Amino acid sequence: MLLHGVDFSGADSGGAAKIRVVTRDLDDPRAALCLEPRSDRERLKRTILASASDGRSHVWRIDAPFSLPLETLEAHRVGPTWLDMARWMREFGTPRGWRVALRDTSRREPRRTCDRVFHAPMAPMNLRVFKQTWTLICEVLLPLAEAGLRIDALYEMPSPATLVEGCPASVLFLREWPARGYKGQGEPPRALRTELVKRLDREGLRVPKPMADEAIADEEGDLLDAILLVTDPVAGPPPAEAVREGWIR
Repeated sequence: MLLHGVDFSGADSGGAAKIRVVTRDLDDPRAALCLEPRSDRERLKRTILASASDGRSHVWRIDAPFSLPLETLEAHRVGPTWLDMARWMREFGTPRGWRVALRDTSRREPRRTCDRVFHAPMAPMNLRVFKQTWTLICEVLLPLAEAGLRIDALYEMPSPATLVEGCPASVLFLREWPARGYKGQGEPPRALRTELVKRLDREGLRVPKPMADEAIADEEGDLLDAILLVTDPVAGPPPAEAVREGWIR
């Protein structure tokens, strides 16, 4: 099985080659991590779709919300399934159009149960996150679901290509490692990125030196976030509301 950690981008122009993907071979603990070429959303979608027919099992762990809180779904009378939610979101045409519609109904930004349990930094419709939420769901996940791929809220037995929501901040929180302060310019953030890479190495992740050096130099922390997403998925049984709200892995 291959586990892919995806630091996602909701930037304009399809992500503008800002998406970082790191791959870990779970069948070979001695294998070094692999850094995939930079990607935009269209390339990511094609790569995921191709992985479903290459004869191996793949889990794609993506750093962006897969779903919305029950409070929001109920306020907008969205149907009971994930596909109902995704198709409703797509009707607005753009991330901005969707967020305006949300705020016309309520200016609250409720968090999902998984956001609270795993200390995710922001609600899915937050000003700093809403583009990631909408573009991932409407431009990547929904087309893949309509092509037959599985969007998995509960991370059960994987299919040839299973897509799950991940969160680097949650990975750090559950390990009781610093979840803030590693992004930015200057020595304190760089020193913390260096320390986090060392801790991952001590956990048994084989991060090649060029990848480690790039992760330390990356002031935005995108590559380090992708590496964090190939750590072992988060454990713990999801509550009943996760069937609609999703669950961070």
